[in-house]
Amino acid sequence: MTSGFSSSRRASPIGVFDSGVGGLTVLRALRQRLPAEAMIYLGDTARVPYGPKSPGTIIAYAREATAYLLSQGIKLLVLACNTATVQALDVIRREWPDLPIVGVVEPGAEAAALASKSGRIAVIATEGTVAAGAYNRAILRRRDDAQVTARPAGLLVALAEEGWVDDDIARAVVHRYLDPILAEQPDCLVLGCTHYPLLADVIREVIGPDVALVDSSTTTAAAVAAELDRRHLSAIPGAGATRYLATDGPARFARLATSFLGEPISAEAIELVTLSEPPRPLILAARA
Repeated sequence: MTSGFSSSRRASPIGVFDSGVGGLTVLRALRQRLPAEAMIYLGDTARVPYGPKSPGTIIAYAREATAYLLSQGIKLLVLACNTATVQALDVIRREWPDLPIVGVVEPGAEAAALASKSGRIAVIATEGTVAAGAYNRAILRRRDDAQVTARPAGLLVALAEEGWVDDDIARAVVHRYLDPILAEQPDCLVLGCTHYPLLADVIREVIGPDVALVDSSTTTAAAVAAELDRRHLSAIPGAGATRYLATDGPARFARLATSFLGEPISAEAIELVTLSEPPRPLILAARA
């Protein structure tokens, strides 16, 4: 399967796909790093969470999302979902070989391998991402002397979505997850879930100043910028427009997007799409 992708489409949007709203932290980092780029964010909110689902199901969902975003004319795809990256990235790259694709695992692993002096690296992520061992393998490919400890921290997702990111509840939960990890004296901690950057201030407070903190959203944005430069696909100077697509619940999506992005987003700004139906080509609105 090929996309008919043209490498000359510098003004085309970047597509950002996530199972829900967590990837909005990646979108926020992308917009800060690449303000000239137009972007389309697609959250599969009708079928979230992906973590408990089988690899085959996740791959099928990622295929549908990729096909839909390609129908919208994207020039690069960001898999802003750890589960989709772990399960579907290789498949999507094989099936759309002309489409540049960036996942969230490799940029975080590379940053951690460079940031750690001792090689003792800790990763917190969702249970599915930890069980897959993706960060462990990616870090060890870059640094064979690394000692990687990966632990699930599922409640941090709920805290992020509730907006409980800087209170006594958040501190207690972060301590519960991180105190056993810190006892192993890592000098680098990877936030291996796109929800976790919302709790970065509390996490930094708990781990102290001497542990390097790797945020997968900012490392992914840097990787996207490098890929655009490498392929000569960077947009011309200007202000890029952003479209928001969701498969269900526009009101809830808008509420969470406002929190994740730090700016008001109305429910009317969210476009509802159905991924299981053939996508309809749509011309991107002119950039603001």
